[in-house]
Amino acid sequence: MEPDKDIRFTEKKVDESWKEQAESVKAKAAPPPSAAGAKPKTVETSKAFLNLVQSLGYQALMHLGEIPDPMTQQREVNTDAAKETIDLLAMLRDKTQGNLSDEEKKILETLLAQLQIKFSQSV
Repeated sequence: MEPDKDIRFTEKKVDESWKEQAESVKAKAAPPPSAAGAKPKTVETSKAFLNLVQSLGYQALMHLGEIPDPMTQQREVNTDAAKETIDLLAMLRDKTQGNLSDEEKKILETLLAQLQIKFSQSV
């Protein structure tokens, strides 16, 4: 029988090659430095933005009397509320300048121009 060995001081062999592989994969997956701070625009973000713009557009049209109020089914003109909603869309356009896709920009600009024309005709 072999005498008891003290296993606390035996030489251990540790395979650390996995660290190099992990670093290699990480380096390949990292975005380029120029895009590191940029957030990718998702389809969901675009849909949410367009839904917001559309919702504000409907509100403005409702306040201009172009479409009936969904609660009362009556057409009512409230130029103050219409102006406020149009101003919100203009502020949204200004604050998102340079951050919109071509489609988002075109929809927002077109809607805003049409609402401004309708507003000027109603006052």
